[in-house]
Amino acid sequence: MSPKLPHPDQQFKQVSFLLSEKEHCYGPNIHILSDPFLLSHLARLCAEETAQPVINELVTTLYGSLLEVVVNREFPMRQAAVRTRMAASHFEAVFQGPIIDPDTPVVSVNLARAGTLPSHICYTSLNYFMNPKQVRQDHISIARTTDEMEQVTGSRVSGHKIGGMVDDSIVLFPDPMGATGGTLVEAIDMYKKRGKALKYIALHCIVTPEYLRKIQSHHPDLLVYAIRLDRGLSPPEVLDTVPGTHWDRERGLNHKHYIVPGGGGFGEIMNNAYV
Repeated sequence: MSPKLPHPDQQFKQVSFLLSEKEHCYGPNIHILSDPFLLSHLARLCAEETAQPVINELVTTLYGSLLEVVVNREFPMRQAAVRTRMAASHFEAVFQGPIIDPDTPVVSVNLARAGTLPSHICYTSLNYFMNPKQVRQDHISIARTTDEMEQVTGSRVSGHKIGGMVDDSIVLFPDPMGATGGTLVEAIDMYKKRGKALKYIALHCIVTPEYLRKIQSHHPDLLVYAIRLDRGLSPPEVLDTVPGTHWDRERGLNHKHYIVPGGGGFGEIMNNAYV
């Protein structure tokens, strides 16, 4: 027989999270955050003068906050009754209310190399409030392929360590730059052969209109969370419109498929390896 619980506090019967996001016309699965704190940190991260070790410290802050947003918005909850340290003295010392369901299976995918640190941050954080037996980190060595003009022609997987199936799991892709979308499309293709996930969620610092178009055409079920949308090479009259209004005229990639304004190659700056 379960022990009797104190009378619950009605304020915890329902807890909601309100997402602050920018207006756009890209569809309901795309979330571009409206967050001055994150925009400020990202601006410093992308600045010409910012170098290590500040770069990785900023990435750590950004992904800690991005994960918080995604968990609040997308993870299932359940009701809990948790005795506090005051329970030895007071029968009423029991928190009764909603928590993130800790038994939800979660996979954080490291898309090496730019995604290595972001995935590690998410994986480590998840283990503190989720059931660690239900949390895993996978690793995919994947890189863009280019032609003689340094334009992206696709992506190539050179190896991977995927720890199992993904049935009923939330699969996270913490990848800083959503540039062309080719890498993520190939990665999701791999996971959709490994069961039916509950959700696929991408966590980005910056995305481009070109990336969003590619993702929408290949995996429209992907949920995208991004701190910033960069479309800096679009015509001025397009920049004056709500993002996505003239999607076909928006441009955020240069001829080498790097993001503008962007912040350079994140795999390079995060690892101090410019190859």
